Amino acid sequence: EVRLVESGGGSVQAGGSLRLSCTYDERTSCMGWFRSAPGKEREAIATLYWRDGSTYYHDSVKGRFTISQDNALKSGYLQMNSLTPADTAEYYCAASWITVETCMRARSTSFDYWGQGTQVTVSS
Repeated sequence: EVRLVESGGGSVQAGGSLRLSCTYDERTSCMGWFRSAPGKEREAIATLYWRDGSTYYHDSVKGRFTISQDNALKSGYLQMNSLTPADTAEYYCAASWITVETCMRARSTSFDYWGQGTQVTVSS
C-alpha cells in the first residue's frame, strides 16, 4: 500500500499560481495528477513516468502546468500558472506501478493509489 498526501491547495485570483505537492512513502513507476469539479467527471491533468521522464498533459493545461518529481524527497509536484476559474476543482495525486504506455494514457482506472485531495479555487 502506497500512501499519498497532497498539500498546497487554496484560493487564488485568476492569473495567479499555485504549487501542489504530493508526498509518498514509496516510489512507483508513474505519478499522476487528476481533478474533479462539481458536475464533471474526474480528468487526468498530468502524468509522469519517472524512469524516462515521459509526461502527459491535458490539452487545457499544456504550457501552464508542470509536473515534476523529487524521489530523494519522496515528493511530486504540480506547478500551476496562469490559473483560470475553469481550473477550480479538487485535485488528487495518484500513483501506480504501470508501464510508460499505460502511464501516458492517463486513465484513472490504471492508478492504484490515491491521495485524499486538495481543493483549488480560482476566482475571477
